[in-house]
Amino acid sequence: MSEPTVAEATNRIYDSLQADNADIDVHIATLKAALTRAGLKEALFDPARLVQNNRSGRKLMQAYFRQRGVTVTFSAS
Repeated sequence: MSEPTVAEATNRIYDSLQADNADIDVHIATLKAALTRAGLKEALFDPARLVQNNRSGRKLMQAYFRQRGVTVTFSAS
């Protein structure tokens, strides 16, 4: 099995967020590994695809991911 790309890992996180954060820590670790392989420093998310697309929800997501070693940015919507 090949390693997932950053896009695949990001999509798994969107799916996990839709499923009430099921296995979110596993998906964050996968995303972190994919970012490292791709030589990227941060993950880009589309705020329109988030369950809680408000400032509070985005800041909570950034803080949670930062604790796990992933910097999160959001695309302009």
